[in-house]
Amino acid sequence: MAMGFFEKLFGPAPKVVPPVHIDDENFRDEVLRSKEPVLLDVWSDGCAPCRQLEPIVLKLSAAYQGRVKVAEVNAAAAPRALRRLGVMGTPTVIYFRRGREVERVVGVRGEHYHREVIEARLLAASEPYVKPA
Repeated sequence: MAMGFFEKLFGPAPKVVPPVHIDDENFRDEVLRSKEPVLLDVWSDGCAPCRQLEPIVLKLSAAYQGRVKVAEVNAAAAPRALRRLGVMGTPTVIYFRRGREVERVVGVRGEHYHREVIEARLLAASEPYVKPA
């Protein structure tokens, strides 16, 4: 199959790995009971900073596929879970390891910042997984 002009110029299109969709029904299983560490992106409709963060979250989802579960939740879809977490605004990114919050970022930060948190707080620890109650 022949390469297209833009593929020759820019290389192949980046792999897209969509984040796992979270709501009140699957929050416990997908986030708190996840065997993988979790990056949870909390967003809302009409939030311009949330739209700025979206391409970063998609890059992280592709880069860490199989090592970190990248998930997203519309604040309107999970009011119980977000109330439990104390989320007060969007965008908020919460990092979970073994079902516990280890870091929280409110607002937009660059890709490099999120990679540093993932590497230092989620992947660097060598403690075995213990399923939360």
